[in-house]
Amino acid sequence: ALGAAMSVFVTRRIPAEGLRVLSQASGCRVQQWDSEEPVPRAELLSRVAGARGILCLLSDRIDREVLDAAGPGLKVISTMSVGFDHLALDEIKKRGIRVGYTPDVLTDATAELSVALLLSACRRLPEAAEQVKSGGWTTWKPLWMCGYGLSDSTVGIIGLGRIGQAVARRLKPFGVKKFLYTGSGPKPESAAEFGAEFVPLTRLAEESDFVVVTCALTPATQGMCNKDFFSRMKKTSVFVNTSRGTVVNQDDLYDALSQGQIAAAGLDVTTPEPLPTDHPLLSLKNCVILPHIGSATYATRSTMAVLAANNLLAGLRGEPMPQELKL
Repeated sequence: ALGAAMSVFVTRRIPAEGLRVLSQASGCRVQQWDSEEPVPRAELLSRVAGARGILCLLSDRIDREVLDAAGPGLKVISTMSVGFDHLALDEIKKRGIRVGYTPDVLTDATAELSVALLLSACRRLPEAAEQVKSGGWTTWKPLWMCGYGLSDSTVGIIGLGRIGQAVARRLKPFGVKKFLYTGSGPKPESAAEFGAEFVPLTRLAEESDFVVVTCALTPATQGMCNKDFFSRMKKTSVFVNTSRGTVVNQDDLYDALSQGQIAAAGLDVTTPEPLPTDHPLLSLKNCVILPHIGSATYATRSTMAVLAANNLLAGLRGEPMPQELKL
């Protein structure tokens, strides 16, 4: 048991299975911002006061101001995400607060989405579907709506972690000829399955027909896909990002796409999120943009919510978390 009522604040409406785990735990008093939309900042600061635990989402900035508002009783932060760049980790560590997160459980869903986005961009699916609706489809034409296929291609993966490997695993049966990867260092055990070669970022850009970004956002990766990177890519290559928006310099990407420096791009993540509807990238036919739905399957979101709830409870009880971020 948790002892005297442990106050927990859940920053959003989450799948019912996750909330049930919390509400059925003895001694756990749950407050929730019951909306699909993010909790307003002022509301967040007032609701966390006196909380022992916070269950948050990647859209919630948990910084010093929030930690101060919560007070010294805050013991655990559990984020329903694999990414943690929204958490002020240095400040959290300084205060001895434990952090739970949800890796692994969203790997497959995000990898599937990455492949779907790659295929949508390289085979021009949204553009083609629009032609059907707008009357642009007049007859079968040999050169109309042609794109690029995966067979005999070279795929470059930036960040061969769990998701990067899962993407490679799914792309391999398409007849990819060669996999390249880059990151903080070689991963021979992971790369062996795909015969993937560890190369510098510049070579990956120059040789890849498809580039898929699945790395974590760190100071080293921020803005790494920039003008220099895109200028090295082939004119026929396709760029896909399902990691974090700020890994990409979006102005440079716009220039590369609009000037025909690269063939197409697919993004599930942007800066900011949501992307303003008048953003220049949205004016391009060769750029497919999705609203950060990498993990959006019913099963995955439910599993994430349950894991986030169990992380929170374990932290409150002083027990090992199913998935703790080691600070």
